[in-house]
Amino acid sequence: MSDLEILEEHRCFGGRVLICRHGSAATGTPMRFSLFLPEGEGPFPLLIWLSGLTCTEDNFTTKAGAYRKASELGLAIAAPDTSPRGEGVANDEAYDLGQGAGFYLDAREAPWAAHFKMESYITRDLQDVLSANFPLDMERRGISGHSMGGHGALTLALKHPDLFRSVSAFAPIVSPARCPWGEKAFSAYLGKDRAAWAAHDAALLMESGAARYAFDEILIDQGMADGFLDEQLKPELFEEACEKAGQRLILRRQEGYDHSYFFIQSFIEDHLEFHRVRLS
Repeated sequence: MSDLEILEEHRCFGGRVLICRHGSAATGTPMRFSLFLPEGEGPFPLLIWLSGLTCTEDNFTTKAGAYRKASELGLAIAAPDTSPRGEGVANDEAYDLGQGAGFYLDAREAPWAAHFKMESYITRDLQDVLSANFPLDMERRGISGHSMGGHGALTLALKHPDLFRSVSAFAPIVSPARCPWGEKAFSAYLGKDRAAWAAHDAALLMESGAARYAFDEILIDQGMADGFLDEQLKPELFEEACEKAGQRLILRRQEGYDHSYFFIQSFIEDHLEFHRVRLS
C-alpha cells in the first residue's frame, strides 16, 4: 500500500525492527504493527503474533525476547496492534472491551461495527501491506498469540487454513463463549445470538470439524499459576475438543508460570522452533 509509513527502524541481532503505520480499509483507521526482518535478502517465512487485552504492537516487540532466536532461524515476525484506535473510534472504560480489546473478529453491532473489523484486518489488510512492501514468503505463514491473541491465533487459523501453515498459542482464551471475557465481548460485538459466537470460539470450531487435518500439530503452553486459568482460559475445553476431532494437540502445562511476558520469554524459543519446522 502506498500509504505505508516506517515510523522507527532499529538494528537488532543483525536484522531490523520496524514500527509501521498504514491505512486499513477494514477498520477505516490507521493501524500500526511491528516487523522483525532477519539479516539477508529474503524472502523470509513469516510468523504473525497477536497480543492480548490492553496490548499494542509494542508489547511483544519489547518484552518477548524473541528476536535473537528469530534471527538465528531466519524468521520474520509481524505483531499488529490489538484494535483500531483514534478519534471517532468507539471505546469503553473497561479494559476488556473497545480499544485494546478487538478480539480478532468483525463486529456486527453498533457502535463497534463501524471500525472493529479485526478479522478482516488480520487476514486481508495486514497480509496485503506485508506482501507488497517487504521480502516475505507469503506461502510460508504461521500464527501465534497470547491470551486474547491466543484466541485470535487459534480461531483465525481454524477459519483460514489457506493462510497459515502452523499455529501455536500461549495461555489462549480457548472458548470465549464460555467465559466472562468472551461473553462480555461477544455480546457487545456480535449481539445476543449465541449461535453467531460459535464461529469465533476455538473449542467449538474444533468440535465442528473446522480445518480438520489442516495442521499436523497445535502447540499451546499454559502456566499453571495463571490467575485467569480456571475462570477465563479453560484449556481443558480445547483439549477435549481436539481429542474428539482427532487433532493432535501439544498442551504443555507449565508449573509455577503465570500470565505475564516472563512466561512468554521462557518458552518463546520453543514456539519459534515449532513454526520454523512447519514453515521450512
